[in-house]
Amino acid sequence: MNAARSAVFDAIKTAGPGREDAMARITLVANLMDSAFLIPGLNRRVGLDAVLGLVPGIGDALSAAISSYIIWEARQLGLPRWKIARMIGNVAVDTAIGAIPFAGDVFDVVFKSNQRNLRIIHEHLGTPKRGPKEIDGTAVRIEES
Repeated sequence: MNAARSAVFDAIKTAGPGREDAMARITLVANLMDSAFLIPGLNRRVGLDAVLGLVPGIGDALSAAISSYIIWEARQLGLPRWKIARMIGNVAVDTAIGAIPFAGDVFDVVFKSNQRNLRIIHEHLGTPKRGPKEIDGTAVRIEES
């Protein structure tokens, strides 16, 4: 019975969500926290991190808890401890300075810790964040008439 149960769990683990699914979840949370909304007139994107930071005390704690999900996913992807420590440092700086009443709210708009952490994960996995750096193929000039 235990062998059959173990085989089922092993099959689920191998067929379960992969690295691409984890990256999709991480990207979704990072974009939601750091660049979900566009501020009209300023052309600056802010996320729930800046909005939650407006709530004194609990807003920054809730933001740090949501940001720690990205760190947990990164650990599941196998990032080394020093990169995880760097990601924790990004969230700690964002939380500590974000707790300052007015300056922290401005800091939350400028310092995007979740996007920084997403960049660390992309660099570690070797996945490009914004498309390929080189394009395979042949370039053809189109004549203007």
